Amino acid sequence: MTVQTRLSLEDLAVGDEFRSGEHALDEAQIIEYAREFDPQPFHLDASEAESSFFGGLAASGWHTASITMRLLVDSVPIGNGVIGAGGEIAWPRPTRPTDVLHVVSTIREIRPSRSRPDRGIVTMECLTLNQDGETCQRFVPQLVVLRRGEDA
Repeated sequence: MTVQTRLSLEDLAVGDEFRSGEHALDEAQIIEYAREFDPQPFHLDASEAESSFFGGLAASGWHTASITMRLLVDSVPIGNGVIGAGGEIAWPRPTRPTDVLHVVSTIREIRPSRSRPDRGIVTMECLTLNQDGETCQRFVPQLVVLRRGEDA
């Protein structure tokens, strides 16, 4: 779904799909993020990473999650913002320095709130895919989405 306007709960339907733009990774980005937030050898040093579980330099899963969040915010125009209320995350394959990532987000469930009639919970499946269409991250967030005319 390509939409330029901000969306409310009433604008969404199960099966709606949003595709993000792309983010190209390189070794410098991976190392910079790892130095700051996840300083492990397989994220910091390509030669040390060769003998690791990953068999080469790999981005931190949290780096992949951060990129995913940016791409998600830019591609899913929810009026009150992308506000999480829980979720699940998995990294089925490493994200590599040469990967070009994009996110495909699909609405899986919409539940209007019984106790708060101004909102609902939207469950999405967000797949972060590399240039070969391989899933680097699967994120299934539950998002708080307001009804039309409500402010967060």
